[in-house]
Amino acid sequence: MAAITPGEHIAELRKTYSISREELSERSGISVDLIAKIENEGLIPDLAPLIKIARALGVRLGTLLDDREELGPVFTRAGANSASVRFVTGLPANSAEQENAQKANEHSRSSPPEESSTEKNHQGLRFKSLAADKNGRHMEPFIVDIESDAHQDKSAHEGEEFIHVLEGNLLLEYGTIKEILKTGDSVYYDSIVPHRVFSADFNPVRILAVIYTPV
Repeated sequence: MAAITPGEHIAELRKTYSISREELSERSGISVDLIAKIENEGLIPDLAPLIKIARALGVRLGTLLDDREELGPVFTRAGANSASVRFVTGLPANSAEQENAQKANEHSRSSPPEESSTEKNHQGLRFKSLAADKNGRHMEPFIVDIESDAHQDKSAHEGEEFIHVLEGNLLLEYGTIKEILKTGDSVYYDSIVPHRVFSADFNPVRILAVIYTPV
């Protein structure tokens, strides 16, 4: 059985609570157009919209990610997390926003290798949940695979984040700070400051990311 997407959860919650997209937009500060794309197309430019929508609906972020709720401990065995991709973030391939983001960061990164059109259509950050379905959790641990030239807008939301680089070189933009983290490096920061991450050298990156959002 295919996992239920965050957009499907949002649509179902809106139906349950009799909330229109326009009303959800007003409550969350997320545009009606983006809510529609999340629900219908699975488009999620970054994690912040999901967090803001969850708060506007009065639910945990995990409620938008889970298929069921487990009261006891949740174990994720080695190799099993590949099947638990909950969502992919990132700007659409070849979008104007993506091109602008790439130009803004070229001074911090080396020139990218030549790519096929197929590769260009699969850019993004893939979030694999390590605590899917744990009831009442306040932390969201993920393995995140960052594709070679994935781009996203800077985002800001309540809470805190911890990142540990498992493979590759990560470029973190945090406010006015730009820092490269290599394999084995980690960072802990307040999510309220605008931030985003990229590959630092146009090679894939894998990180452990733990996100805490207050209830």
